[in-house]
Amino acid sequence: MGYNQSDLANVVGLKSRASEILSKKRKLTLEMIRQLHDSLKIPTEVLIQAYK
Repeated sequence: MGYNQSDLANVVGLKSRASEILSKKRKLTLEMIRQLHDSLKIPTEVLIQAYK
């Protein structure tokens, strides 16, 4: 979708947290899912999928 780590950090609050999410060391919280859906218009169906 063209988003990068900085876009994610702007939504979840911390760049280090965004890095952990992208490297699959930290799971998204329900609040993060809501924020990503509202701010970046990412479908919730995509955000709740299991990590592969």
